[in-house]
Amino acid sequence: MNNTTIDALKVSRQTQENRLSGNMGVGELVMNVLAFSSPLATVAGTLPVLLMFSGQTAPAIYLLVTLMLLIFSVGFVKMSRSVQGPGGFYSFVTAGLGKPAGLGGAFLALFGYIFIGFFAPSFFGVTLQGFVVNTLGGPDIPWYWYALAITAVTTLLAYNRIDLSAKLLTIVMLLEVAVVVVFDVASFSANGLGAMQGAGFALPSITDATLGLALLFAVGNFFGFEATVIYRDEVKDPDKTIPRATYLAVVGIGLFYAMAAWAFIAFFGADKIQAEAGNNTVNLFNDALVGLVGRIFADIAVIMLITSVLACMLSIQNIAARYSFALASDHALPRFLGRVHPKHKSPYASALAVGTIWAAATALFSLLGVAPEALYPIASGSGTFAVLLLMFITSFAVLVYFARRRSFEPESVWKTVVAPVISVLFLGAITCLAIANYPELIGGSAILTLIFMTFTFALFFGGIIYALFLRANRPEVYARLGRQKID
Repeated sequence: MNNTTIDALKVSRQTQENRLSGNMGVGELVMNVLAFSSPLATVAGTLPVLLMFSGQTAPAIYLLVTLMLLIFSVGFVKMSRSVQGPGGFYSFVTAGLGKPAGLGGAFLALFGYIFIGFFAPSFFGVTLQGFVVNTLGGPDIPWYWYALAITAVTTLLAYNRIDLSAKLLTIVMLLEVAVVVVFDVASFSANGLGAMQGAGFALPSITDATLGLALLFAVGNFFGFEATVIYRDEVKDPDKTIPRATYLAVVGIGLFYAMAAWAFIAFFGADKIQAEAGNNTVNLFNDALVGLVGRIFADIAVIMLITSVLACMLSIQNIAARYSFALASDHALPRFLGRVHPKHKSPYASALAVGTIWAAATALFSLLGVAPEALYPIASGSGTFAVLLLMFITSFAVLVYFARRRSFEPESVWKTVVAPVISVLFLGAITCLAIANYPELIGGSAILTLIFMTFTFALFFGGIIYALFLRANRPEVYARLGRQKID
């Protein structure tokens, strides 16, 4: 055996040792990404806000967004079969728009998901604190201790093999869905078939002043489905599992929230739902549950809401850790973040880093006396905008990638031209709406809007500048960018 062969075997062995591993099937992958949208928290918290903007048109808006994101998924799935690296959108943008844009997209992904996830510790802390004091009559422990505790729990789970997270998330998701299904059935049954028919779907008008905000909030409820590709190395038969999980996630999220919105309308009445949601946004779901199935079930739903936030945070931490791992493996971030646990085959160093960032931020803001209620809308809104911007950039990258290939490898016009064009137009319009309504998205002032929006765009362009620096000064690192394996 010559030296070249020995060196090749060493490289192959090192690659295998530094590769993530798992055994998720379609169902587990779907539940893993559905946890991101935190179904119960969305129905209890975000859906009343959307009803306040849209009223009885909310179900139709969810179905419209479902259709648009299914069209996005056509090019997305096609891209996942052509670009087989485990870097998710990082790989997709690199393949379509080049390494500089790919690195900018990776920074958007990493910081976007870290920001979105940071809503959870403060929200969890406030919710659990209120439940312990007001419902259980327990001690008034400061919210930040609960926030630090949940961060420790999710970090421990993210540290372990992905299959453990997938099993836990599957159980929590099934329980969450069961609570909302009980609400749906009870609502439709409360006033008989007539009320259900009276709450039929109403189509939104393009002249509705609040349609843009309603669409923006609805699209945000779907986030998580786009992360299926980041788990390529951790699922069974990725070329089948990822497409099936993607389509199932989009359809499942859309129908689930459309039905829940319809149930709200059936209970409160089509002519009253918008006013009710505006007057009682925070307690709309809880009050409806108490009226339909009683206080005991409503308290059970609060417990499930608390576990829902934990599941959401774990799902986001898993995604953020894998983007950090991808960047570190390409040497764009410190290499220790690219370590794989020898037993769990998880990106444990990156998972620990994400948990440490959340814990440190929680401690810092609590010491500064920042109210937790001020943290989670800013964290969630700014992170949502970063991921939305990334999805728009990715849709454009998909279109460019297949347009370049048509000259030597023409493929389905629907999958490689029509669907990507529709996706670019739709996501571009939603991104413009997000920019126009950014203060409402983060619940902040004009100054905060300027700071966080500037920071978001600086992430993308900063990544481009960093890539150009690497090309000029560290070409061996630049050559690694993108984690690409293109067929």
